[in-house]
Amino acid sequence: MSQTTLIVGLDGSDAGKRALDFAKARAKLIGDCQIMLVYVIEWSPFSFQTAEENEKRHARREEELQLAHERVVGPAVQATTAEGCAATGVVQHGDVADILEGLAKEHSASQIIVGRMGERNMKERLFGGVTGRLVAASSVPITVIP
Repeated sequence: MSQTTLIVGLDGSDAGKRALDFAKARAKLIGDCQIMLVYVIEWSPFSFQTAEENEKRHARREEELQLAHERVVGPAVQATTAEGCAATGVVQHGDVADILEGLAKEHSASQIIVGRMGERNMKERLFGGVTGRLVAASSVPITVIP
């Protein structure tokens, strides 16, 4: 029997913490389970800038990745492993739904666990937020934590 992988979307919110708590409880029930903690910084590669501006943008992007790892993912991985669960952390720039789904496929995850968004803006109401897009298009079950 192979190890089960659970993908948890983190965003630094209370809902993300509840999603992680849910995943830890599931992992303990499953036994041989890996929790992959994922923080995605929304990032559009489309921009019309000079080469100098793009260089600065790239440096800022790298800083953001490092800060997200230091402030959110690293501490969450450390706390999760301290509780006896196997955990890894991933921080990436891009589209949240696409990255979570891609990692689920790449690692043959059995489930993606995310926190429900609180207030939504008009764009999300019209076009659907990350959670809605995941539920509609994911290749694995999605658990949405209130």
